[in-house]
Amino acid sequence: MTLTAPPHLQPSSPDDAQPASGTVLRLARWSTKHRTKALIGWFLFVAVVFVGGNLAGTRLLEGAQTGTGESGRADRIVEQAGYPATPTERILVQARSGSLDAATATAVGNELRGRLSGMKQVGEVGELIRSQDGRSALLPVVLDVNGKTGNAAYDVAGDQVPAVLAVTADVAKAHPDLKIAQAGDASLDKAIGGQVSKDFSRAEKLSLPVTLAILILSFGALIAAGVPVILALSAVMAGIGLSSLVSHVVPVMDSLNSVILLIGMAVGVDYSLFYVRRAREERARGASRRSSVEIAAQTSGRAVVVSGLAVFIAMSGLLLSGDATFVSMAVGTMLVVAVAVLGSLTALPAMLSAFGDKVDRPRIPFVHRLRRADGEGRFWPAVMRVVLHRPAISLLLAGTAMVALALPALGMRTGEAGADSLPRSIPIMKTYDAMTAAFPQTGFAHTVVVHSGSARIDQAALDAGVTRLVADAKATGQFTGLDDVQPNIAPDGRTATIDVPMTGDFSSKAAGRSLTTLRERLVPTLSAGLPGTQVMVTGPTAGSTDFAASMRSHLPWVMGFVLGLTFVVLVFAFRSVVVAATAVVLNLLSVGAAYGLMVLVFQHGIGAGALGLAQTGFIVDWLPLFLFVVLFGLSMDYHVFVVSRIREQHDSGLPTKLAVARGVTSSAGVVTSAAAVMVGVFSIFGTLSLLEFKQLGVGLAAAVLIDATIVRAVLLPSAMTLLGHKNWWLPAALERRLPAQSH
Repeated sequence: MTLTAPPHLQPSSPDDAQPASGTVLRLARWSTKHRTKALIGWFLFVAVVFVGGNLAGTRLLEGAQTGTGESGRADRIVEQAGYPATPTERILVQARSGSLDAATATAVGNELRGRLSGMKQVGEVGELIRSQDGRSALLPVVLDVNGKTGNAAYDVAGDQVPAVLAVTADVAKAHPDLKIAQAGDASLDKAIGGQVSKDFSRAEKLSLPVTLAILILSFGALIAAGVPVILALSAVMAGIGLSSLVSHVVPVMDSLNSVILLIGMAVGVDYSLFYVRRAREERARGASRRSSVEIAAQTSGRAVVVSGLAVFIAMSGLLLSGDATFVSMAVGTMLVVAVAVLGSLTALPAMLSAFGDKVDRPRIPFVHRLRRADGEGRFWPAVMRVVLHRPAISLLLAGTAMVALALPALGMRTGEAGADSLPRSIPIMKTYDAMTAAFPQTGFAHTVVVHSGSARIDQAALDAGVTRLVADAKATGQFTGLDDVQPNIAPDGRTATIDVPMTGDFSSKAAGRSLTTLRERLVPTLSAGLPGTQVMVTGPTAGSTDFAASMRSHLPWVMGFVLGLTFVVLVFAFRSVVVAATAVVLNLLSVGAAYGLMVLVFQHGIGAGALGLAQTGFIVDWLPLFLFVVLFGLSMDYHVFVVSRIREQHDSGLPTKLAVARGVTSSAGVVTSAAAVMVGVFSIFGTLSLLEFKQLGVGLAAAVLIDATIVRAVLLPSAMTLLGHKNWWLPAALERRLPAQSH
């Protein structure tokens, strides 16, 4: 039996369109007939929402809005308490060897004080502090934020700090025998933000040429390669504009545009690839220009709608995460996916109709000759012959490999990317390390928040409680720098904060143990002495711990929603319970394998050195949930497209085994091209400086590679071949209720 498609097939007829694709076909027919109006309308829509979004601005999430659990409640209380903002920079003075002479330290401190005191950017210069070992001195500098509070204060601080950094650099240059450097919240944010901006700029500059180069290799023609890029970029621009407008109702995180770019380029290129490849295939079979576009609409266009709906559902699962940052991600990604689908159904048919056969121009020498119109080549038919010769063995071997790869995910340890995970190639991090080593109290701290509701806090009772808390904390040996711990009462007298310094980085195990001690042993004692008050613990460690707990409690709801609704959509789309169930199981395997691979590389360090990555011992806490919805959605892209081709072959009268072989091989070219684009772009993110982006890039790239090869080329065809006619089973009750499909 021949397992590949015959070399010459008659073009399909658009009159065979299924009812479910009727709307898609009507849109394509209107767009091709009125292509000028369709294209002007599309690009006008993109321009209006993009410019409108920029003019309206973006409303960002406030710091306290992103918190969860006890720490989130404490943050919101502190934000509303009216504390004056005192963003503080600290200038470190150290001897390059030996101890720091007291006279030298005083002279340098006075020089810095004299330079800084008269500056409009500086509110106050504190007293010089000497370290216990005599090697270091520290000068605190409070920035002037013009009376602002909350996020607004730190925005102003970001504008003020460059002038202070410049003075520090000048004084350091004048004293080459000393180490003089500055670190603080504002300068750290500026340095890390600058590195992130540089990284993203490089990623954006690389991703476009990488995408275009892969598409040129796929199509062998410049226009055909450019069309998916144009559609994807326009969808991203519209998505960014729409998310800015929507942010005035649902505030968004500051890096949402980068997430929109990542998802928008992925789905935008995918959907255009599906459509363009099918139109070229039908044209090569002899269909007219109009018919080729209409056939692409009723086949690939319908697959785009189903796939887009599946991705939309996956992203909407983030709305159930219980976290404001994830909700903003959901809004942005849902918008860009919807826009990408709309562009693929309207602007893309108009574009293909306008270009006609010129879409295959200008041809790239040598490359175009290697392309086949049907997209099969020789490799995938050969793979299908091997896989389908022994489908049970193929399924067993590939399934076992996937399960084995997924098993390490059971031991996944999550944590927040703290100071220890930031690259030391950022110079200020070396200053931070030296400063926290010499002055442990300048590192991270737990913050105990006392709130008395409507009454003022009893000052005497609070002081007595804090004295006992400090004594008990010292006895545990889990804290540091406790001699300077004092309560800080808000102007309204109803809220107080107590900073309790911890040892090491906030994401360390020691920090976690000290948080447990504080919450379970020390805070209850403090609370008992302050009747009628709420006593809570916040800070970076508490925030990370509460976030992880929230994710664990919400993950089952998110997964249940995404899996259940996707299953229902696929049952309606393919009129098959078995196809829908197979899709859910295979996509779960893809996600599990990606999790397992990330655990092996980042948590256990296997292969990390060869990939130029560092072993971190944990996976960043927000990644598992985000990766689940993204990978499930993107995996469904390929699955819907491949199964659509298989269903098409089966409905034409072919037996299941042959339908599977021809469906997989006829879609292999576009799936390979789409996967190559995604792997290329995601791999670029794996080279960025920050740990979370490294893990995100590696996880996404590995998952897409696994999904497009092992899952779609081995597991799916072998499973469908073994199931045979059972693939299309639908309960009689559903058979009567679902709309019929004519073929």
